[in-house]
Amino acid sequence: MNIYDASKILGLSGDVTPDQFKAAYRAACRTYHPDINSAGEEMMKVINTAYDALKNFSGTIKDEQSNYGELFNNALKAVLPIHGVIVEVCGAWIWITGDTRTHKETLKKSGFKWSKNKKAWYFRPEQFRSFSRGNATLEEIREKYGSKRPQGPGFTRLGGTNHA
Repeated sequence: MNIYDASKILGLSGDVTPDQFKAAYRAACRTYHPDINSAGEEMMKVINTAYDALKNFSGTIKDEQSNYGELFNNALKAVLPIHGVIVEVCGAWIWITGDTRTHKETLKKSGFKWSKNKKAWYFRPEQFRSFSRGNATLEEIREKYGSKRPQGPGFTRLGGTNHA
């Protein structure tokens, strides 16, 4: 996960220090802990990855972050109960493949968009822009940002381990 994506997940912007990252990390852990959040296990993996990317960073981050972590968590909770789909967390984006046609309306209502080039659904809140032109394949995205697949009821596993 890059610094920009990690800062969005933890809701950080402006001039930041490692102490501020630690405080944001602890707050996110309290908010998204698995004991109080149905998507908590996966959110904690994302939060830990974000913290690892930022723990030694000091500098300035664009003032664009606010509630990305909350929006990401809500999108993840929306796809947890869907059976027959493949859910991947790549950086700060969620990608959905598999049997998505039957769940098209649910995905749309949850804020997912269809990428015809990648033949997959993705989640990125409207107010957060991407610096990419969308030319990368899904495999190139996996290689660049890593890929984690949630495990549990409803998720299709393609064998092997996570792409991370």
